[in-house]
Amino acid sequence: MQTSVETTGLGSSVPIEKFWNAPNFITLFRIAATPLLLLNLFWQGRFWSTLVGLGFLAVSLTDLLDGYLARRTGEETRVGKLLDPIADKILVMAALIVLVAIPRVNEWGVIMAIAILGREIAVTGLRAMASAEGVVMPAASMGKWKTGFQIAALTGLLLHYPVLGISLHDVGMILLVIATVITLWSGYDYFTGYLSRRGAPSASP
Repeated sequence: MQTSVETTGLGSSVPIEKFWNAPNFITLFRIAATPLLLLNLFWQGRFWSTLVGLGFLAVSLTDLLDGYLARRTGEETRVGKLLDPIADKILVMAALIVLVAIPRVNEWGVIMAIAILGREIAVTGLRAMASAEGVVMPAASMGKWKTGFQIAALTGLLLHYPVLGISLHDVGMILLVIATVITLWSGYDYFTGYLSRRGAPSASP
């Protein structure tokens, strides 16, 4: 929902958006629930791993709910488009840090975690810079695939223990490899897209 409010002496107006709506509330809840991942720093074992892993998955899936509500109720806002991917990044980055700290990933897993964290920080900085220029960069379709594989991989690694003879840890590591490739690819896509919008060449000589 938007209302037009005069903000300058020249008679121009800008849309003022309603911040406190259901989609934005769910997005903020996703951020507020992130510290629950820290439980695995203090308590481990099958029970706590299951609790944290399933909790992480449930909180992550609220991303689908807030997007659905925003489209259905017509309450999509610029703030929501900015906060939604940031909430996903905070949740993913916290999970990666916890998994490295426990530790539940090997040396290659640490390298992949660093690559994912670096990409997320770089793209967040890019989006902030674009926003300062008046350009909102909503999550692209490749970004959604990236987030999906990240969540699937991290859920497996947080659950960790075998279920029905299947090692969820091994499944999580395989998915983490796929997630890392898509993450770096989508990061490259964001930067080339931003440069093309500015009319700059996508590659430097």
